[in-house]
Amino acid sequence: MDLIIGGAFQGKLDYARNAFGLREEEIVTCTPDSEPDWNARCLCRVEDYVLDCVRRGVSPEEKFRPDAVLVGRDIFCGVVPIDPEERAWREETGRSDSRLSRGADSVTRLFCGIPQKLK
Repeated sequence: MDLIIGGAFQGKLDYARNAFGLREEEIVTCTPDSEPDWNARCLCRVEDYVLDCVRRGVSPEEKFRPDAVLVGRDIFCGVVPIDPEERAWREETGRSDSRLSRGADSVTRLFCGIPQKLK
């Protein structure tokens, strides 16, 4: 599994397409109101799946394919939200990304379109 993280609009998905040769039909976007397609080769906006879990009061499951490419927005830096749900989402996303990074084959952070290999 490969994890790509970074801020909003930093080129994460473009990087994933190029680095892993992904086709459009292999890319699924998570939403904050449904389970992701666990069979997808690439899951984007993993943080939205975490939001769905926070709203349902469950821990995020990590049933991704072993060769999955996960793309997530870095929402765990900066100002701590006042809203309790947003704060819980931010905290759970940080914990989830930490767990995912430990098990990932590679972790890449994108900043201004520049990939930084973390693992």
